[in-house]
Amino acid sequence: MKRFLMLVFVLALAGLMVAGCGGQKKKLVIGLDDNFPPMGFRDDKNVIVGFDIDLAKEAAKRLNMDVEFKPIDWNSKEVELNSKRIDMIWNGLTVTEKRKENILFSNPYMENGQVIVVLAASPIKTKADLAGKIVGTQEGSSSIDSMQKEPKVFNSLKELKKYPDNIASFMDLTSGRVEAIVLDELVARYYITKKAKNPNEYRVLDESFAAEQMAVGMRKGDTELQGKLQKVLDEMKKDGTSAKISQQWFGANLIK
Repeated sequence: MKRFLMLVFVLALAGLMVAGCGGQKKKLVIGLDDNFPPMGFRDDKNVIVGFDIDLAKEAAKRLNMDVEFKPIDWNSKEVELNSKRIDMIWNGLTVTEKRKENILFSNPYMENGQVIVVLAASPIKTKADLAGKIVGTQEGSSSIDSMQKEPKVFNSLKELKKYPDNIASFMDLTSGRVEAIVLDELVARYYITKKAKNPNEYRVLDESFAAEQMAVGMRKGDTELQGKLQKVLDEMKKDGTSAKISQQWFGANLIK
């Protein structure tokens, strides 16, 4: 009898454990460069914050999923995604034809250009003035693709230095180790106006490289996840949530 009662208790406990596991939310792991303000970066308390972080949190909430933000080597983002160490890339990710070969994208939610930043006193005024100059940019970023689309300019450079993040490229620009840097306009203007000790130290050229579109990246086979996410993103745009988040970070609605 005691054995019978013990068996019943064990089976009941196992049932409760299974039921409990079934009630847990699925986790969405998002890969990002955690030094990419204002899209995703660490604040003074070492907490990951940013425009894309707020968008992703709201989307995960509506998907009834927990979310984890996982810093990755941006140059290895496709490897991280396809090895299933992350489920999405959501961090100012630009849509390119080359990336489409290995990444399934959401619809673009924002447009962005690749701008050229120099020191205020620099003689560089146009893209043509980059000839013979040392230019910096982030390793693995779409700015490289944008420059390569203008071979006359790209091939005229003395050297293209690549950095792990845009903050490092700004530091080398300030110290004179590079003469210009190329990066996302949103990131450049945020850094200059919000983070630079002396915003007047920098100048953004009037000329820029081609405008680009940002989207969320997923594995090629994750069409179900893509569909669910797109529905949520459309809802966030329709009810004004995305616009509100954009206003908080940029002071304007930049949602496409």
